[in-house]
Amino acid sequence: MTIQQIYDLAIEMGIKADPRGPANVKRILNKRREEYKEFLPKKKKLFDGGIRGQKVFPSLNPLIGKRVGDQKSPHIRENGFLLPLGKGEKVNQLSREECVSKVLDTLKTKVSEFHYNNWFKTSLWSYEGENSVKIQVPSKFVRDWISENYLEIIKFEFFKLTGREYEIIFKIAPFTIPASSVVTSSPSETPTPTRASSVAQTSPLNPRYTFSNFVVGSSNQFVNAACQAVAAQPARNYNPLFIYGGVGLGKTHLLHAISHEVLKKNPQGKVRFVTGEVFTNEVINSIRYQKTFELRQKYRVQCDLLLIDDVQFIAGKERTMEEFFHTFNALYEARKQIVMTSDVLPKDMPNMEERLRSRFGWGLMADIQPPELETRAAILKKMGEEEKIHLPDEVCHFIAQHVKTNVRDLEGSLIRIAAMASLSKVPITTELAREVLKKTVSHLSNSLTIETIQQMVANYFQLRVIDLKSPRRHKNLSYPRQIAMYLCKKHVKASYPEIGQKFGGKDHTTVIHAFHKIRDTADSDLALKDNLDHLEKIIHHHP
Repeated sequence: MTIQQIYDLAIEMGIKADPRGPANVKRILNKRREEYKEFLPKKKKLFDGGIRGQKVFPSLNPLIGKRVGDQKSPHIRENGFLLPLGKGEKVNQLSREECVSKVLDTLKTKVSEFHYNNWFKTSLWSYEGENSVKIQVPSKFVRDWISENYLEIIKFEFFKLTGREYEIIFKIAPFTIPASSVVTSSPSETPTPTRASSVAQTSPLNPRYTFSNFVVGSSNQFVNAACQAVAAQPARNYNPLFIYGGVGLGKTHLLHAISHEVLKKNPQGKVRFVTGEVFTNEVINSIRYQKTFELRQKYRVQCDLLLIDDVQFIAGKERTMEEFFHTFNALYEARKQIVMTSDVLPKDMPNMEERLRSRFGWGLMADIQPPELETRAAILKKMGEEEKIHLPDEVCHFIAQHVKTNVRDLEGSLIRIAAMASLSKVPITTELAREVLKKTVSHLSNSLTIETIQQMVANYFQLRVIDLKSPRRHKNLSYPRQIAMYLCKKHVKASYPEIGQKFGGKDHTTVIHAFHKIRDTADSDLALKDNLDHLEKIIHHHP
């Protein structure tokens, strides 16, 4: 059944359930399946041209006054479908752009400013055909959050305005423009760019990604200086500039920052910002539609600065590598700046042509490393200030201590903690952060060591650590020793031989036997399970 049918049947039977929760209506209807089957043939025609696309039944007459022809304006209540309408008003005549704008305006009133800025401000809304709305979001995390928390609200708002059930389609794209710049499916209209029109519209610039917002530490100091030098004097310093490093460390941020700085000094500059995937698709389409001349004009003639993100994506694609090779040569000979980013060094790119590998190294190759503890804390403080999140120092240190991977994970962790605090209406504390992060940070145990677990187990069983390492096989010693080995393997990234070495030079087979024995008997042995639960709590509260 469609949502509209569910709403219709709920009205017909006099059920006044919250229309924002179709699942609740479904449960009610399932209980009265035999009753609503009787109502299916009783649907009437639209009341006087339609009330927001809803259908009217005899049971609605007491709610709207009189029958068809009454001069009183019809209305339907929102929490039982009573929505006021002016006389003759037809909401489904709104244009598509107005519908999207009204839905976004409604969302602003239903969610806090913090949530709107995080989940909707960076999204791009457009229509896909007649019955679908596409929402372009910057990451899978944003998509999942909107889908889990706001999808039914969005569907219902469209339904109220148009009387039509729309399918919501999500698309994940690395760069988006603000939600206020509404894009429609009309070919005559073009999206409003977020920066100067000289920037390629395939990847609009993020206004947050500037040099002033980039937190500098020992892990990225060198590459930041190189990017600032390139932005100050394009094609005079370090051409090409090749930046490599792991995901989420700030490579894309620096590309945006270079673009912002160049356009600030020369608003008429022709900046081409593109990803390796987009460039590949443009090459394919130029071949398909015989527009290679236009493509070459775009990237070789009408270009002063070329920034290509994730250049490793073109590896193995012969025609794309061929096109990029000649584009590179043309720009380099014309003294135009080229900046590229990659996850790996050129020599580690499989299937990349050797002539391109050599050209990538003509200028400066700069790596960017994961941030150290102090830089991670500074990044969190910066994010907190930008998003107006009150982040206590102890919580900031806790997050920085446990999220060590990259900047993107730091930002995601902070957003999750702030969202949980806002939804729960509680302050941000270390305990809240621990509760939120334990689902995403593996056991919160990055700071645990074999020695730490040995000490915990020894204290719990009132033993000495030296007893766990001794060769004696008495049950009072072997039992705690096997538990300690099991916990070490579970919580510490160490091999069986490494664990055995820390337990007095035990053979790795001894550790394997202990791990499997404890794991396999934990469910059936209640005393063992109780001991493990107590020790897990001790480990969980370890800082």
